[in-house]
Amino acid sequence: MASAGAIALAAGAIATPARAEPVPIASSADGALLPVRVDMADGRILLTLPAPDAQGVSGRFLYTGSIKTGLGSAPIRIDRGMQGETQLLAFRRLGRKVAITYENPRYRATGDADVQRGGTNSFPFSTVAMLDVIAPAAGGGVTIDIAPFLTSDTMKLADALNANGKGFKLAEKLSAADPASVKVFPDNIEMEAIQTFASDTPGQEVDTIAPDGRQVSFTVHHSLVRLPAPGFRPRRFDIRSGSHATQAYDFGSKLGDPVMVQFANRFRLDKIDPSAPRSRVKKPILFYIDNSAPEPIRTALAEGVAWWNQAFDAAGYVDAFQVKILPPGVDPQDVRYNVVNWTNRQTRSWSYGGGVIDPRTGEIIKGNVVLGSLRLRQDIILYEGLVGTAQNDSGGANDAVRVALARIRQLGAHEVGHAIGFVHNFQASLDDRASVMDYPGPLVKIADGKLDLSDAYAVGIGKWDKYTVDWLYGEPAPGADADADAARKAEAIEAAGLHYSTDIDGRASDLAVPGTNMWTEGTDTPADLAHVMAVRRIALANFGPAVLRAGEPLSDLRRKFVPVWLFHRYAVAAIGKIVGGIDYRYAVAGAPTPAPTVTAASDQRAALDALIGTLSADALTVSPQLALMLSSGVNGRSDPQYDTEIFDTAGASAFDPLVAADVAAQVTLESLLAPARLARIHIQHGNDPAQLGLGELLDRLQGGVIDRRGSAVERRIAHRAILSIARTRQSPDTSIDVAAILDGRLRLIADRFAQAKGEGEDASWQRSVAAMLRDDARLAREIGKASRPEPVIPPGMPIGG
Repeated sequence: MASAGAIALAAGAIATPARAEPVPIASSADGALLPVRVDMADGRILLTLPAPDAQGVSGRFLYTGSIKTGLGSAPIRIDRGMQGETQLLAFRRLGRKVAITYENPRYRATGDADVQRGGTNSFPFSTVAMLDVIAPAAGGGVTIDIAPFLTSDTMKLADALNANGKGFKLAEKLSAADPASVKVFPDNIEMEAIQTFASDTPGQEVDTIAPDGRQVSFTVHHSLVRLPAPGFRPRRFDIRSGSHATQAYDFGSKLGDPVMVQFANRFRLDKIDPSAPRSRVKKPILFYIDNSAPEPIRTALAEGVAWWNQAFDAAGYVDAFQVKILPPGVDPQDVRYNVVNWTNRQTRSWSYGGGVIDPRTGEIIKGNVVLGSLRLRQDIILYEGLVGTAQNDSGGANDAVRVALARIRQLGAHEVGHAIGFVHNFQASLDDRASVMDYPGPLVKIADGKLDLSDAYAVGIGKWDKYTVDWLYGEPAPGADADADAARKAEAIEAAGLHYSTDIDGRASDLAVPGTNMWTEGTDTPADLAHVMAVRRIALANFGPAVLRAGEPLSDLRRKFVPVWLFHRYAVAAIGKIVGGIDYRYAVAGAPTPAPTVTAASDQRAALDALIGTLSADALTVSPQLALMLSSGVNGRSDPQYDTEIFDTAGASAFDPLVAADVAAQVTLESLLAPARLARIHIQHGNDPAQLGLGELLDRLQGGVIDRRGSAVERRIAHRAILSIARTRQSPDTSIDVAAILDGRLRLIADRFAQAKGEGEDASWQRSVAAMLRDDARLAREIGKASRPEPVIPPGMPIGG
């Protein structure tokens, strides 16, 4: 017999269920950050705020967003585990509304209440949501529904998507807060929302990855965090320290003192016994390894990250840094956990470390690291290209997996180093691998004519890292001036001779400081480049099917060929910095820091000779046998991982050895002829005629490259050298003095080449080049890549673009 309800529905009546009351998640009696209820039926997340204070503020908190489900794209950084900016969030009562605002602690004024108010009110705040008051609460508080804020684009995901596609906007009807996600703790509230971004023109990257690129959705995690308790002692930033810093402008600073101040970022780490040289701590720094990382990667990461305890122990903190695997069921986005996240992307890209940082003081609340999984696999491609696959899974010196795990240990330590407060040190390789905060290239030894990866990467923390931990976290005896003690340590490490230089002087290949380099080992001298070229030569001589695993397509040879062929690219950049080089340090007034010096003329000339050697036909000729081997066919669906790693071909899978020569020549020429480098050479020679001059550089380039045209490879390299000179001449970054010298050299080349006689290939080539150099419109088209695009240099970083 049918129920009465079923009969009513059959008759067309609509039954209205009784509305369920919002479910309490936590109350003040539970010690929760705020009382919270969730309304599953209407998707509401109800927070009860306290009565407003005299400024109308019903609570200040730290707020950060993070990405729980990512895009999996290398060029569009929306990664699983990515952390957003930390904001100082305030709830402000405005009648029947409550505004959620981001305050602006970067601008402040130390002093009495009126001075402080003047500093704050001189700069704007941001209103990011205006919410209705749902109901009054006891004691003058109110209840609000925070769901509309949670579905707003706090992570600026539309901007990230539109950097690759266009037209993306938050689709409010396809976005909603998730009441079931809410977790409430004494010091934090964790919430999530589905955010969908829509566009009719999503671009190839999003359209390839998403099921429907026109609507791409993410789960965004939100953390509302109690302000840290008093007692944290900010550490003044020191330019010599190797630390990250939070910047602020204090308009109440004493006259004569700088308005801009910086606080080094660090965790709160207090000894149980502050007077003891060695002591346990009240709360250790504990990092969790994401259990999404598969074995043996997970264990290798835990081992590498744990190296940092060596540095804390050396600074007198016993068991102060600890590592565990993330327990099942724990949300890695929960602000209570410092996490090394393991994320997957369609193609390889960077890893990075950061976290939740109090913008008022620089205190690190949560350390957060994102590691890209394909980077490890790209490393394996490089190792197999160098030494083959014969030792794979053997545990031997040249086992690519063993070496890759050695690298991931170092990378885990490196990125956690960022998360605990440290910046790169690109000079650490000069001091016998002194820091995990360098970008290490694999150390490839040569033994009896064979390559050896047994010591490819360092093991353990470095002496620079021990210094930086002591500088950042070490505290003097109670009552002593901590900043003065830190300055003393900075002077001591400088006196010990350790080198330090970071991104501003190390990333670009046209920079000036010799030794400040990425992905290199050794002393970054021409001898190191010679060793790298010898490694490359041995690897190329042995390159063939032996670098592939059984059953791997022969076409994969082209993918493994690129990192071997360009194995010298980072050493070239390193030696380039000697040419026009200036050695300077990060220094403070009154400290015994060496004065800046110009690199010796003999060293600059030796570096120039080494660079020109990388442009020789011997170095840049692919043998006919290898070129044929690299021409194996490809079919099946296109793989973006493969497509970004290979050279342009002579049609389908036909390998073009002249393209390989051209690309490698570009690597050297772009560094050598960079406008900033040529400006330094011109200035240095003007100050000291004994120094390398621009005319001498061009003479050596002409004699060693442009005038060597006995083969098609040599002519291609010469052509690239001439076009590189012309491009630098035309660059808006090139000084007028340098441009004039380059223009004169190109005219001389054109005049001489125009006189070439005969019908041979070289004579015809010379006359063609002369005609191009004398035709401004044609030359502009060549330089602008409009008529005949030059071969593209495949991305290099981060295999160790």
